[in-house]
Amino acid sequence: MSTTRPEVALFVTCLVDLFRPVVGFAAVELLEQAGCTVSVPEAQTCCGQPAFNSGDRVDAKTVAAQVIDAFEGFDYIVVPSGSCAGMLSKHYPELFEDDPAMADRARDFARRTYELMAFLVDVRGMTGLDAAYNGNVTYHDSCSGLRELGVKQQPRQLLASVEGLTLIELPGAERCCGFGGTFCVKYPDISNNMVGDKTTDIEKTGADTVLAGDLGCLMNMAGKLTRTGSSIRARHVAEVLAGMTDDPAIGEGQPE
Repeated sequence: MSTTRPEVALFVTCLVDLFRPVVGFAAVELLEQAGCTVSVPEAQTCCGQPAFNSGDRVDAKTVAAQVIDAFEGFDYIVVPSGSCAGMLSKHYPELFEDDPAMADRARDFARRTYELMAFLVDVRGMTGLDAAYNGNVTYHDSCSGLRELGVKQQPRQLLASVEGLTLIELPGAERCCGFGGTFCVKYPDISNNMVGDKTTDIEKTGADTVLAGDLGCLMNMAGKLTRTGSSIRARHVAEVLAGMTDDPAIGEGQPE
């Protein structure tokens, strides 16, 4: 692991901020363990992905410009979500291709942006953690993290070091869970069928916990598992790696 102590800004994400703050605290803990100085810029907002995916480039650019301003001056921007990290690192430069005043800043911002698991392993060289979790888990690969950012082995490498944890690979781990941001709102019936197939596969593993790196996927899967009466828990991978699993799992205690 590098001995330098970079200045890292955490992009919390809307879902983490509003529904699962423990993921943000877990991310800070992991980044500090990786030798980083961590800040959480208060001026950050949504990454702009809902507007971008809906074709509203004007509002997406407005949001993106505000985010770029808020994260100016940090060595890295780290995101506990492949979906938001993909928006920041892959699509911000695209948004400002026709804006010479912002294009260079957007490219520089994108260059400094990483998904959490990829940053810990690929940038900071983390190979394991002093963590424990007693249980059998399975792992869902989110579409954006996997296909846009190449996040696949990094979380598995870190999970392999967790005492008491057994990882059971999920058949079709790379298949979409059906959330897809606004996709689940536009096409609810298709989305429900997709998450039904996903949770059936999860049940077949015999795992007691499903992990992922995107809260949107986890909320979608947890909701379906709850509605079908399953006892399988859903957690963000950062919670397990940071040893922050005292809170109820995602979806537990929520009305069906």
